[in-house]
Amino acid sequence: MSTTTPPAVGGLTSQELLAGYRTMRVIREFEERLHREFATGEIPGFVHLYAGEEAIAAGVISHLNDDDYVASTHRGHGHALAKGCDVDGMMAEIYGRYDGICHGKGGSMHIADLSKGMLGANGIVGAGPPLVCGVGLTARIRKTAQVGVSFTGDGGSNQGMFLESLNLAAVWNLPVVFVVENNGYAEATSNEFHSSGLDVAKRADGFGIPGVVVDGHDFFAVHEAAGEAIGRARRGDGPTLLECKTNRYYGHFEGDQQTYRAPGEVEELRATRDCLDGFRAAVTEGGLIAAAELDAIDAEALAQIESSVARAKAAAVPDLSEVLTDVYVDY
Repeated sequence: MSTTTPPAVGGLTSQELLAGYRTMRVIREFEERLHREFATGEIPGFVHLYAGEEAIAAGVISHLNDDDYVASTHRGHGHALAKGCDVDGMMAEIYGRYDGICHGKGGSMHIADLSKGMLGANGIVGAGPPLVCGVGLTARIRKTAQVGVSFTGDGGSNQGMFLESLNLAAVWNLPVVFVVENNGYAEATSNEFHSSGLDVAKRADGFGIPGVVVDGHDFFAVHEAAGEAIGRARRGDGPTLLECKTNRYYGHFEGDQQTYRAPGEVEELRATRDCLDGFRAAVTEGGLIAAAELDAIDAEALAQIESSVARAKAAAVPDLSEVLTDVYVDY
């Protein structure tokens, strides 16, 4: 194996490369399996799949420590998995089982695990940025080195609270990073019709903070830009707006007929813009990782997801006595 690292991989060690690939592959297998399972009618509620966007969650969150925090979106499985949330617990949660990380009462759109720094998926569009402003303010007051990262879609970036959060973070010089996962359609409306201007990241100029655009299909581009932004925040140099141009492979939600997309669009994206394929090509052609090592991760991830589904289906549903627990906080 060559010891020369091609510029495209940003100097990552083999262990870091394998960890990044493993995160992306687990997310992909998790989402692909959910797509099939949801069609059986056994999963309650809405499900919004992250397949196609894995490089963003993996590239950004790989820079975070255990005590850093992430605020997610309704499309939050990838963020939760990248932050270290338990695969079995997540699958059980989506199936509405008591063994789930929220005891089956949150479901897909409200997965949260504060012990992992996962503030939660969120059914409210654009709700993450204000939450990480709270993380940033807490870090400032307590004088810790913690960082908060929010993920927002292109549709959520048009919410007033998104812009208010940029302003607040800039005024208070908070250690936060605002990540926009721009998959081009918000819910079902092209960027051409819902956003003025070429890049969401340009909005950072109005608040005097850096705004960076990267290819969200490229793990290495995301990893490099996120590393700079998170490092900046951790040094006390303030917030950054990071826009990742990406695509989702499934509809806005499971059941979405995607009539707003061109015929063959998704098939072409899978063939030419798959973040896992791009990663594999970069590391194997560069002589950094053997294909067999990636194949082993593929097999492990598939087996892990298979096991998590079996466990979830066998688990108990919450008892009726649980209906009023976790509703209020005592303090």
